Amino acid sequence: MILLENISKDYFVGSNHVHALQNVNLKIESGDFIAITGPSGAGKSTLMSLIGCLDSPTSGTYLLNNNAITEASDEQLAILRRRYFGFVFQSFNLIPRLSVTQNVELPMIYSGIEPDKCAKRCKAVLDAVGIGELGDRKPGQLSGGQQQRVAIARALVNNPPVIVADEPTGNLDSEKAEDIIELFEMLNGGGKTILYVTHDKNLVRHANRIIYVDNGRVQEIS
Repeated sequence: MILLENISKDYFVGSNHVHALQNVNLKIESGDFIAITGPSGAGKSTLMSLIGCLDSPTSGTYLLNNNAITEASDEQLAILRRRYFGFVFQSFNLIPRLSVTQNVELPMIYSGIEPDKCAKRCKAVLDAVGIGELGDRKPGQLSGGQQQRVAIARALVNNPPVIVADEPTGNLDSEKAEDIIELFEMLNGGGKTILYVTHDKNLVRHANRIIYVDNGRVQEIS
Protein backbone atom coordinates (compact mmCIF):
# COMPACT_ATOMS: atom_id res chain seq x y z
CA MET A 1 0.00 0.00 0.00
CA ILE A 2 2.75 2.48 1.04
CA LEU A 3 6.37 2.28 -0.06
CA LEU A 4 9.11 4.69 0.95
CA GLU A 5 12.40 4.36 -0.95
CA ASN A 6 15.49 6.30 0.16
CA ILE A 7 13.34 9.05 1.64
CA SER A 8 15.14 12.00 3.25
CA LYS A 9 13.80 15.21 4.75
CA ASP A 10 15.99 18.23 5.46
CA TYR A 11 15.20 21.50 7.20
CA PHE A 12 17.11 24.72 7.60
CA VAL A 13 16.83 26.33 11.03
CA GLY A 14 18.66 29.62 10.60
CA SER A 15 22.02 28.62 9.21
CA ASN A 16 21.78 25.06 10.56
CA HIS A 17 21.04 22.21 8.16
CA VAL A 18 18.90 19.62 9.97
CA HIS A 19 18.65 16.08 8.58
CA ALA A 20 15.25 15.11 10.02
CA LEU A 21 15.11 11.81 8.09
CA GLN A 22 17.91 10.05 6.26
CA ASN A 23 17.48 7.40 3.53
CA VAL A 24 14.33 5.81 4.95
CA ASN A 25 13.13 2.59 3.35
CA LEU A 26 9.80 1.31 4.62
CA LYS A 27 6.95 -0.80 3.26
CA ILE A 28 3.50 -0.68 4.84
CA GLU A 29 0.92 -3.26 3.85
CA SER A 30 -2.85 -2.92 4.03
CA GLY A 31 -4.00 -4.08 7.48
CA ASP A 32 -0.70 -3.41 9.28
CA PHE A 33 -0.78 -2.32 12.93
CA ILE A 34 2.43 -0.37 13.44
CA ALA A 35 3.92 1.43 16.44
CA ILE A 36 6.57 4.06 15.70
CA THR A 37 8.80 4.77 18.67
CA GLY A 38 12.15 6.29 19.58
CA PRO A 39 13.58 9.23 21.53
CA SER A 40 12.19 12.77 21.35
CA GLY A 41 13.40 14.72 18.33
CA ALA A 42 14.40 11.55 16.49
CA GLY A 43 12.16 12.18 13.45
CA LYS A 44 9.03 10.20 14.35
CA SER A 45 6.54 13.01 13.72
CA THR A 46 8.34 13.98 10.52
CA LEU A 47 7.99 10.40 9.32
CA MET A 48 4.28 10.40 10.14
CA SER A 49 3.78 13.72 8.35
CA LEU A 50 5.43 12.36 5.21
CA ILE A 51 3.46 9.11 5.30
CA GLY A 52 0.21 11.07 5.78
CA CYS A 53 0.95 13.48 2.90
CA LEU A 54 1.10 16.44 5.30
CA ASP A 55 4.61 17.18 4.03
CA SER A 56 6.85 16.25 1.10
CA PRO A 57 10.31 14.66 1.24
CA THR A 58 13.47 16.45 0.18
CA SER A 59 14.54 13.39 -1.81
CA GLY A 60 13.54 9.79 -2.48
CA THR A 61 10.38 8.13 -3.76
CA TYR A 62 6.99 7.71 -2.10
CA LEU A 63 4.56 5.24 -3.70
CA LEU A 64 0.95 5.18 -2.52
CA ASN A 65 -1.04 2.33 -4.08
CA ASN A 66 1.70 2.11 -6.75
CA ASN A 67 1.32 5.80 -7.63
CA ALA A 68 4.40 8.00 -7.24
CA ILE A 69 3.40 11.08 -5.27
CA THR A 70 6.78 12.57 -4.38
CA GLU A 71 6.24 15.47 -6.80
CA ALA A 72 2.53 15.94 -6.03
CA SER A 73 1.24 19.51 -5.74
CA ASP A 74 -0.30 20.85 -2.53
CA GLU A 75 -3.76 20.43 -4.06
CA GLN A 76 -3.03 16.83 -5.05
CA LEU A 77 -1.69 16.08 -1.56
CA ALA A 78 -4.89 17.48 -0.03
CA ILE A 79 -6.97 15.14 -2.20
CA LEU A 80 -4.80 12.17 -1.21
CA ARG A 81 -5.15 13.04 2.49
CA ARG A 82 -8.93 13.12 2.25
CA ARG A 83 -9.05 9.87 0.30
CA TYR A 84 -6.56 7.72 2.18
CA PHE A 85 -5.87 9.08 5.67
CA GLY A 86 -7.58 9.88 8.96
CA PHE A 87 -5.51 11.79 11.52
CA VAL A 88 -5.52 11.62 15.32
CA PHE A 89 -3.36 13.96 17.40
CA GLN A 90 -2.18 14.15 21.00
CA SER A 91 -4.00 17.45 21.63
CA PHE A 92 -7.32 16.21 20.15
CA ASN A 93 -7.65 19.37 17.94
CA LEU A 94 -11.38 19.70 18.57
CA ILE A 95 -13.15 23.05 18.08
CA PRO A 96 -14.45 24.07 21.53
CA ARG A 97 -17.51 26.05 20.33
CA LEU A 98 -18.81 23.15 18.22
CA SER A 99 -20.68 20.12 19.50
CA VAL A 100 -19.27 16.62 19.24
CA THR A 101 -21.47 15.96 16.22
CA GLN A 102 -20.38 19.17 14.50
CA ASN A 103 -16.70 18.39 15.10
CA VAL A 104 -17.08 14.93 13.57
CA GLU A 105 -19.06 16.25 10.60
CA LEU A 106 -16.34 18.72 9.52
CA PRO A 107 -14.35 16.35 7.26
CA MET A 108 -17.56 15.37 5.45
CA ILE A 109 -18.54 19.01 4.95
CA TYR A 110 -15.10 19.72 3.45
CA SER A 111 -15.63 16.74 1.13
CA GLY A 112 -18.99 18.09 -0.04
CA ILE A 113 -21.14 15.30 1.40
CA GLU A 114 -24.87 16.07 1.65
CA PRO A 115 -26.14 17.09 5.12
CA ASP A 116 -28.51 14.14 5.56
CA LYS A 117 -25.72 11.68 4.76
CA CYS A 118 -23.40 13.56 7.14
CA ALA A 119 -25.83 13.11 10.02
CA LYS A 120 -26.30 9.38 9.45
CA ARG A 121 -22.60 8.66 9.03
CA CYS A 122 -21.67 10.81 12.03
CA LYS A 123 -24.07 8.92 14.29
CA ALA A 124 -22.73 5.60 13.00
CA VAL A 125 -19.07 6.40 13.75
CA LEU A 126 -19.87 7.87 17.17
CA ASP A 127 -21.71 4.67 18.02
CA ALA A 128 -18.76 2.64 16.69
CA VAL A 129 -16.30 4.34 19.05
CA GLY A 130 -18.65 4.06 22.01
CA ILE A 131 -19.85 7.65 22.50
CA GLY A 132 -23.05 7.76 20.46
CA GLU A 133 -24.93 9.40 23.33
CA LEU A 134 -22.55 12.40 23.53
CA GLY A 135 -23.25 14.04 20.18
CA ASP A 136 -24.83 17.21 21.62
CA ARG A 137 -22.07 17.92 24.15
CA LYS A 138 -19.19 20.35 23.70
CA PRO A 139 -15.58 19.11 23.98
CA GLY A 140 -15.13 20.95 27.31
CA GLN A 141 -17.85 18.76 28.83
CA LEU A 142 -15.95 15.55 28.07
CA SER A 143 -13.11 13.67 29.70
CA GLY A 144 -9.77 13.37 27.91
CA GLY A 145 -10.54 9.81 26.84
CA GLN A 146 -13.92 10.85 25.47
CA GLN A 147 -12.37 13.75 23.56
CA GLN A 148 -9.88 11.39 21.96
CA ARG A 149 -12.72 9.10 20.92
CA VAL A 150 -14.36 12.10 19.25
CA ALA A 151 -11.08 12.77 17.43
CA ILE A 152 -10.94 9.13 16.30
CA ALA A 153 -14.57 9.31 15.10
CA ARG A 154 -13.66 12.41 13.10
CA ALA A 155 -10.70 10.55 11.57
CA LEU A 156 -12.98 7.64 10.62
CA VAL A 157 -15.95 9.50 9.23
CA ASN A 158 -14.75 9.61 5.61
CA ASN A 159 -13.84 5.91 5.85
CA PRO A 160 -10.11 6.23 5.06
CA PRO A 161 -8.10 3.00 4.79
CA VAL A 162 -5.27 4.36 6.98
CA ILE A 163 -5.41 5.93 10.47
CA VAL A 164 -2.31 7.95 11.37
CA ALA A 165 -2.03 8.84 15.07
CA ASP A 166 0.73 11.04 16.53
CA GLU A 167 1.03 10.44 20.30
CA PRO A 168 -2.73 9.74 20.54
CA THR A 169 -2.50 8.79 24.22
CA GLY A 170 0.02 11.41 25.33
CA ASN A 171 -2.57 13.45 27.27
CA LEU A 172 -4.31 10.46 28.83
CA ASP A 173 -3.73 8.41 31.96
CA SER A 174 -2.59 4.80 31.56
CA GLU A 175 -6.07 3.29 31.82
CA LYS A 176 -7.60 5.58 29.19
CA ALA A 177 -4.52 5.12 27.00
CA GLU A 178 -5.08 1.37 27.01
CA ASP A 179 -8.74 1.96 26.09
CA ILE A 180 -7.71 3.99 23.04
CA ILE A 181 -5.21 1.38 21.87
CA GLU A 182 -7.86 -1.32 22.30
CA LEU A 183 -10.13 0.79 20.10
CA PHE A 184 -7.37 0.94 17.48
CA GLU A 185 -7.05 -2.84 17.71
CA MET A 186 -10.78 -3.16 17.05
CA LEU A 187 -10.51 -0.86 14.02
CA ASN A 188 -7.52 -2.82 12.76
CA GLY A 189 -9.53 -6.02 13.10
CA GLY A 190 -12.11 -4.40 10.84
CA GLY A 191 -9.50 -3.83 8.14
CA LYS A 192 -8.01 -0.42 8.93
CA THR A 193 -4.27 0.12 8.65
CA ILE A 194 -3.09 1.75 11.89
CA LEU A 195 0.15 3.68 12.45
CA TYR A 196 0.74 5.36 15.80
CA VAL A 197 3.64 7.19 17.41
CA THR A 198 4.19 6.53 21.11
CA HIS A 199 6.87 6.74 23.77
CA ASP A 200 4.98 4.32 26.02
CA LYS A 201 6.55 0.85 26.02
CA ASN A 202 3.29 -0.64 27.32
CA LEU A 203 1.49 0.63 24.22
CA VAL A 204 4.24 -0.42 21.81
CA ARG A 205 3.66 -4.07 22.71
CA HIS A 206 0.17 -3.99 21.18
CA ALA A 207 1.55 -3.48 17.66
CA ASN A 208 2.20 -6.19 15.10
CA ARG A 209 5.22 -4.26 13.82
CA ILE A 210 7.52 -1.85 15.65
CA ILE A 211 9.44 0.85 13.80
CA TYR A 212 12.27 2.49 15.78
CA VAL A 213 13.40 5.97 14.73
CA ASP A 214 16.62 7.50 16.03
CA ASN A 215 18.59 10.46 14.67
CA GLY A 216 16.56 10.46 11.46
CA ARG A 217 17.17 6.79 10.69
CA VAL A 218 14.53 4.07 10.68
CA GLN A 219 14.90 0.48 11.78
CA GLU A 220 12.22 -2.19 12.10
CA ILE A 221 12.73 -4.14 15.30
CA SER A 222 9.87 -6.61 15.02
